[in-house]
Amino acid sequence: MNKANLQDLSVEALIERYAAVGVAQYEAELDDNLRKFNRLVDDIIAVEAELKSRPGDQRTALLTLYDHANMQVRLNAAHATLAVAPQAARGLLVAIRDSRWMPQALHAGMSLWNLEKGVYRPT
Repeated sequence: MNKANLQDLSVEALIERYAAVGVAQYEAELDDNLRKFNRLVDDIIAVEAELKSRPGDQRTALLTLYDHANMQVRLNAAHATLAVAPQAARGLLVAIRDSRWMPQALHAGMSLWNLEKGVYRPT
């Protein structure tokens, strides 16, 4: 989806899109389709950028996905909200890591390590 199309969507529609892409990533990973998974990353980044560009940095709307049924959606939401809700996002990453739901638990653990070591600084 291109940037112009995203600008036309409401925040609620962007959140729905974000969740749908996360579910598609999860399914691509189950199918061992890395190419599709990686293409979907571009969609995730585009939605995050659109939300960030809106007045008041609307990435906070992604907090509603913290209880989503899909682990990949929750992981994506945690990453996306580290800059706007650091305590809540870190708490969710810890919960995902501790769930041992692979591979998301591994990604969450690595994210926490990178945050603690200063390798990654959310913006």
